[in-house]
Formats: sequence, C-alpha cells, structure tokens
Amino acid sequence: MFITDIRKNFYDVVANQRVALLVAADIDALCACKILQALFHCDQIQYTLVPVTGWQDLSTAFLEHKEQFRYFVLINCGANIDLLEMLQPDDDSIFFICDTHRPVDVVNVYNDTQIKLLIKQDDDLGVPAYDDIFRDDEDGGDSGNESDEGSEPSGKRRRFDEGAIERRIERQRAKREWEARRREILFDYEQYEYHGTSAAMIFFELAWVLTKDTKDMLWWAIIGLTDQWVHDKITHMKYVSDIATMQRHVSRHNHRNEDEENSLSIDCMRISFEYDVRLTLYQHWSLYESICNSYYTACCFKLWTLKGQKKLQEFLADMGLPLRQVKQKFNSMDITIKENLRDVIEESSNKYGMKDIRIQTFGVHFGFKNRFLASDMVHAAAALLESTEKEQNDTTDNFIKALNSLSRNNLDCLKAGIDLAKKKLIAIQQTVASCICTNLILSQGPFLYCYLMEGTPDVKLFSKPLALTLLCKYLLKAFVHSTRNKRCKLLPLIMAAPKDVEKGTVIVVGIPPDSETSDKKNFFGRAFEKAAESTSSRTLHDHFDTSIIELKTEDRSKFLDALITLLS
Repeated sequence: MFITDIRKNFYDVVANQRVALLVAADIDALCACKILQALFHCDQIQYTLVPVTGWQDLSTAFLEHKEQFRYFVLINCGANIDLLEMLQPDDDSIFFICDTHRPVDVVNVYNDTQIKLLIKQDDDLGVPAYDDIFRDDEDGGDSGNESDEGSEPSGKRRRFDEGAIERRIERQRAKREWEARRREILFDYEQYEYHGTSAAMIFFELAWVLTKDTKDMLWWAIIGLTDQWVHDKITHMKYVSDIATMQRHVSRHNHRNEDEENSLSIDCMRISFEYDVRLTLYQHWSLYESICNSYYTACCFKLWTLKGQKKLQEFLADMGLPLRQVKQKFNSMDITIKENLRDVIEESSNKYGMKDIRIQTFGVHFGFKNRFLASDMVHAAAALLESTEKEQNDTTDNFIKALNSLSRNNLDCLKAGIDLAKKKLIAIQQTVASCICTNLILSQGPFLYCYLMEGTPDVKLFSKPLALTLLCKYLLKAFVHSTRNKRCKLLPLIMAAPKDVEKGTVIVVGIPPDSETSDKKNFFGRAFEKAAESTSSRTLHDHFDTSIIELKTEDRSKFLDALITLLS
C-alpha cells in the first residue's frame, strides 16, 4: 500500500529497530542510500547495507537476513514485481519499498500489511481500481452443492431446477467477461515500463520533514535527479519541474547559511543553480576532448565524418579560441577565456544549429578549488560502479567505491572515478563511430538492431547494463542524425553485446525511439518476455529494468525473429 505520511508510517516505525537496507546498483539508489545512512547515523538506528544487482541477488540477500531482521528497506528495486510471491516471507516481515520503476505491481499496491510503498502519489501512476482486478470467487459453494445433489439416492433427488442452472451459467459468463476485462486492464497498465520521482529526492523530503536536512543530503538528492536525466529515464518536462523543486531547497539552504561565518571557510560547501553547457566533464578535461566525446555535440557535428571534423574546426574558429587553449586542460586555460566561455560557446552553438546547448543544472564548490557539476558526479560514480579495471571485478567492492565517491571527504576516489568516466566516454564515442561507419545498425522492420561482436574494442565495458544503456542512447541519437531514412528516425533500438563468453551469453537492451517529445516509456520488457516464451529461448530476466535481459548466444536469431513477428 502507498504510505501517505512517510515520517509517521516509515521513519517512526523503524526508529528503534534493526533495519536491512537492500540497495540496487544505480546512482539514484546510491544517493538515496547515502541520505538514509546519514539519517540513521543521526538517530543511531542500526542497519545492515546489502548491495543487490538483480532479482536473484535480492532473493539471496533476503534469505540470508530474514532470521535477524523484521524490517527491510528496498531502494530502487522490488516495486514492479509481486514481491511476496517471489520472496515467500514470514507474516511478520515488513518491506518498505522506495523504487522509481513503474508500473508498480498491483499486488504490492493493495497489500496493506507487509508492503509499504514510499512512492510519490502525484506521479502519474494510473493504478487500476481494486474491484477491476480482484474479486471474491462465489462459484465455489455452488459447485459443491451440485456434487452433493448427484450423490443423493435417485428416489430422493430434488426436482430438476432449471432456474438454478441458468443462474449458474449466467454467473460463469459474467465471470469470464470480468476475467477478459481484467486481462485487458492489466495489459494496458503493465504494457510500458517507465520511471517516477527519484528515490534520493523522496528521502531528502523525509529529511526535510524531520528538519535534519543538510547540504550534503541536498547535493545527493540533486545527483539522484541528475542520474535520471543522464541515463535518459525521465522526460525533459519531469526533469525541469524536479529541478525547480530542488532549486527552492538550494535557495533555502544558501539563505540560511548567509549569516554563518564558515560560509567562506576552507571546508565549506556551496551549491549553486546554473545554466551550464551540455559538455560532459569539460571542467576536468580539455574543452576539445569534451566536445569530441559529449554525445550532444558529437551528434550535431557528426564527428565520425571528415566533414564533421572540419565543421568542428570552423566552430572553434568562430568562437575565436586558439587551438592551444582549447586542447589543454580546462584548469590551465587563460582566466580571461574561462570567464565568459559559456556565453561564447552558446553564441556560436546557435549559429551551428545547437539550440539546446544550455541545460539547467547544479554545481558545487568544496572549499576553494574543487568544483563539480552534478553530471560529473553521476558519470564518475557510474564508472566506479561498473569498473572493469581489475580482472576480478567484485561488485560489492565497486559498490562501496562508488558510494564513497559521493562524499566530499573522498575527493581522491571521485577523481579516480572521473578518470574512469573519461575512458568510458571515449570508448562509447569510438564504438558509436565504428558502428555508424561500418553500418552495423540494421533496420529489422519494427525496430533497429545492433550487435557488438566479440573482439570489438572495449566490449568488456559494454557487458555492464549502465554502460550499454548509455551506449545505446548515444548510438540511437547518432543514427538519427546520420540517416536520411525518415521512417528509421522514429524506430526504437535493440542492442546486444557479449556478456560472458565462457557461458555463451549476451546482454540485450531495448530503448524507446529518440524524439524530443518522447515520454520515455519502454515496451521492450513485455515484448522480451513474450518472445522468449514463444520460442523457448534460454533467457535470464534478472535485471530490475525489465528491458535488460541476458540471452544464450545461439538463441539470438530465433529470439529476434519472434520479436519482429510480435512487434510487426
């Protein structure tokens, strides 16, 4: 059931208990976890933190902890599946679920004893009415009576009651109609997967209600929201309205700290709302490399072509920036150039058709010299979370590193994450260029399809869901910019990459069409299930996002054929 008063029905309930925190492996979940950890430290609430990467992890974590814990908090996992059916918990286990995945499973919505949903009601949920999907079966009693009648001696048998049979047939017909309508309602409700309000924002609002919100918590909430924008989970409208909410909190905090003496001390933290340019990590890179490896500028210039490279040189000349300045680290650029750089970039971008180069975002200053944008933090934490640097890449170890990189007293970890993020962005851009130049994107009718072959550079990096989803998004944008076929511009994209060569599996991701008005609703989750079912393909639907699955390599072609048939 939905919780209306998060303080009374959630925080006060767990205040004197031991809590198990089961946290999904995405940046918004990490930020929500940081906020909750800070609150728990304030009130000395004991908790155990368990990172979970998929449904199997979640089941294992629950089995390991169900004896010691009664209260479980699930962050960004658990809402879009019948949780009690999957975990089979004891009657006294209680689950608090703060999850951005939609649609929320109807059993979770209408279970008012064990499932408590910490989900914003003003999100467009569209949950079907209780009576449309659940009903008490009344036919049980009748069928019993019929069999009793049949067992009586024939002499005493009651007169044949035509009325009773007609009533029974009528009831069965009504039940069949109701079931058909129920299937239709549930299909419409569960057809598309999409995302709601950031979990970090919901826990920040809890902290605010408890009057325990700090600037660190506010910054984590902003990173959680920015993660949804970077990984293309929410619409632009939703992003802008949530940014406005965060902006009010930022103003409140900045106003509150104006009088404090430490506002200029060396360890202070200042958050500011900004209109910045859509150049990824440009303050920690050279401007030239950032333009080359940001999907927005790379796609607008079509940098995978010689003509695009030439256009980029003209763009830099138009801005009047010497190549020597543009190609050195941003920190080393002349102060006079840096001062009005944003305005110069914006002015020239308009001439080159990049009207949306400006984006609303937030920046932070740690002390005097460390400045980061919210998107820098997202890219750094995501790169640490899915790091493939070591041979034995331990997911728990990566999770802890990514979690630590969000703290301001762990700047070394954050900088290591930024370096990894640069490598990842270069790998994405190079892969996009090679896919476009070698025509690896095929139109399969109802969707576009691209398969990364084993042996492609950096293919190991793209066996991870966040990295592959980002590549998918960049590739679709680049394809839309480069193709002349108008029909292909409106198609969604499915991408597959080798997951585990020894086991012979591939990871498959589907994303909706790329358009400015896109509602970011993804129908591939249901389509993947149906296609796997109809062809008996060996698939693993283990990811919390239903549009990401694992598939046996040899089943790939029959699975794709089934998808084409299904979606045509």
